[in-house]
Amino acid sequence: MLRIRRVLKEKKLLNLIARSSRTRWMSSGTEVMSFGDGSHGALGLPTSLIGHGMDAYEPTPVTGLPSDITSVSAGHYHSLAVTSHGQLWAWGRNHEVQLGRGLLSPRDTWNEPKRVEGLDQVQVTAAFASGVVSAAIGDDGSLWVWGKSKRGQLGLGKGITEASVPSKVEALEGQKIAKVSFGWGHTLAQTVEGKLFGWGYLADGRLGKMGGLVEASPLDSSMNVVKHEVITQSTVEVAERLVLEGMEKEKDMPIVWDPCSVEELKGVEVVDIACGLDHSLVLCRDGTLLSSGSNVYGQLGRANHDMGFFPVDISFPALAIASGLGHSLAICQAKSPEGKGDATSIVSWGWNQSSQLGRPGPENVPMEVEGLAGETAILVSGGRVHSIAVTSKGEVWVWGCGRNGRLGLGSSCDEAEPIMLDSLEGCEVLQAVSGFDHNLILIAQ
Repeated sequence: MLRIRRVLKEKKLLNLIARSSRTRWMSSGTEVMSFGDGSHGALGLPTSLIGHGMDAYEPTPVTGLPSDITSVSAGHYHSLAVTSHGQLWAWGRNHEVQLGRGLLSPRDTWNEPKRVEGLDQVQVTAAFASGVVSAAIGDDGSLWVWGKSKRGQLGLGKGITEASVPSKVEALEGQKIAKVSFGWGHTLAQTVEGKLFGWGYLADGRLGKMGGLVEASPLDSSMNVVKHEVITQSTVEVAERLVLEGMEKEKDMPIVWDPCSVEELKGVEVVDIACGLDHSLVLCRDGTLLSSGSNVYGQLGRANHDMGFFPVDISFPALAIASGLGHSLAICQAKSPEGKGDATSIVSWGWNQSSQLGRPGPENVPMEVEGLAGETAILVSGGRVHSIAVTSKGEVWVWGCGRNGRLGLGSSCDEAEPIMLDSLEGCEVLQAVSGFDHNLILIAQ
């Protein structure tokens, strides 16, 4: 009987999280707001609103979008928005044609939201953005991708590194895809039935033990240098430079060009996925959270350092997961302070150069973000070096690096602990997501 009650309670919490992503646009419409680094146009804001500095230090409405947006996705430097009519809109960086409007589109228009071309016959239900690739899921579960990736992230077959228009991933024909998550060079996709597929760059076992190819990545040596240099220099620029150098060294590593079943997890029902730069998180139906890939920052959150998918060392069942560049986040079931009712806690681990974990303590050990204790978190998202969460009260909390206004607090100050974004107080927040250095907020009007 106790086990039945526990399962029912977990399902109730999962339903609460699921309801947070369902909008009420049918009655009053929705609005998208953005803030943070706008140097690539990912904010979708005209210069007349934010000036030539291109950054927005507080949540600002994105003009030019339909009033029936149902979900948003923030890539590294571009943004996507899905409407209730199955249309997809995009804006931001387009050097890799990830906006789906071709390279001939004038550079000075990339910050203007426009419909993605080539999806007229697809009823889009969800969209996902990375650094160089965009993806859309049709109402039939089909997966469509576009952009450029030398690491096989498109999943369109051996040697195919570019798709200037949305192209169907034929290798997944017959599968109903529910979600896609992109790392720097690898991709995970889960189906409605809970199957897991992976493709792209597979060093460090970030795709599990696929094909037995689990050699170490050159990124690890660069990231180790980052870990020590950042402590003394405290600059994100150092990390960026060394990571880019490591990425360049990775170019000759093995690639999985076509989506393949992650056989290691065959028979396991997957309910959520999240990819960081070079690590992966997989949430199973029973609440078990698995991690795989690089662990240079402790982002795997486990004492077992073997390559492949192994359980993260957390005490409570996980309900939802997210990943930043090198840090990991999970919403976990927890006991309320009064010992009754439903409650969740956010647990964080991994890279903490700019306090993106939102708490003190060992970085490699999953620990609760105490500044949100007592709140019921329903959404969490990680950026390059900051994090954002939404509670059941509709409050938005932010922490980490504040440079370029990416915390939306009106300044560039870092926040070591979660702080409520009071400029959104009174708004009905439906979704909050982070790109590398920018954020998107979906609110009901």
